[in-house]
Amino acid sequence: MARPIWTGVLTFGLVTLPVGLYTATEDHTVHFHQLQRGTSDRIRNKRVNERTGKEVAPDKIVKGYEIDEGEYVVVEPEELEEIAPGRSKVIDLAGFVDLHQVEPVHFARTYYVGPRGKEYVKVYELMRAALDRSDKAGIATLTMRGKEYLTALRAQPGVLVLHTLHWSDEVRDPADVVPELPERHARAGSKELRTAEQLIDALTIDWDPGDYHDTYEERVKKLVAAKRKGEEVVGEPEPPEATNVIDLMEALSRSVEQSRSRGRRGGGTQASGRKQADDLASLSKAELYARASAAGVPGRSKMTRDQLVNALTRKAA
Repeated sequence: MARPIWTGVLTFGLVTLPVGLYTATEDHTVHFHQLQRGTSDRIRNKRVNERTGKEVAPDKIVKGYEIDEGEYVVVEPEELEEIAPGRSKVIDLAGFVDLHQVEPVHFARTYYVGPRGKEYVKVYELMRAALDRSDKAGIATLTMRGKEYLTALRAQPGVLVLHTLHWSDEVRDPADVVPELPERHARAGSKELRTAEQLIDALTIDWDPGDYHDTYEERVKKLVAAKRKGEEVVGEPEPPEATNVIDLMEALSRSVEQSRSRGRRGGGTQASGRKQADDLASLSKAELYARASAAGVPGRSKMTRDQLVNALTRKAA
């Protein structure tokens, strides 16, 4: 069983719950060592004095904040410790927001939140169920490993999850970094827009993260295996050419027809379907999840409330 990377308490009004944070994801990237070409000799990085070229021991290194070119204010490690954002062990839910209001660009890392002791399971489930039924996220700050984080606490089926968020001044304005963005008031031609919406409806699928995997990692492993056997390495094909604006409508129309010919379900909804969706919309997320489990809806554990409604509606159609 994994050990928590942080322990403390979660507060919800006057309710206090001892919890631990657990890493929710793991890295499966293929890692390489650096070697000198023509040998099996490892290459190591060293900390060297830029002026003398001599290696410097870790205990001789301090942090310097550059205030002007070549001019630094030296800061000792113990000085940083003294002004660290406390040693707080509290996640204080100061407010709640509609999770859909938080743009994905703000999300950084995700942790599972677990109760610290069987005696706290009832309180834990109460908080999880309340967040689940409200379909909201609790906003709080958290101090972990000498750093302060803005966080969002939300419910998943059976578990609470905590997302660390980027601070507002860490998120760039897209207009400052992305060239050639369309004018905000610009609108696509109505005919092209309707056809694009039809294509999205025709290609709508149930979300199941298990359907996807890292193909690049697989290709890297195949490359290594092929080189080890002395076999020829076949590269990936070139990407397709960009669609000419003049041919956009034709490309969209052909895409819609192609997707429909493959038997993908379109986005048309009959009156009975609308009634089904209305009935489902009156249920809580927990009730929707229970129905999705009974119906065998794939990927249900990761779905939002709206996604559960849509998936159950399509399942019943």
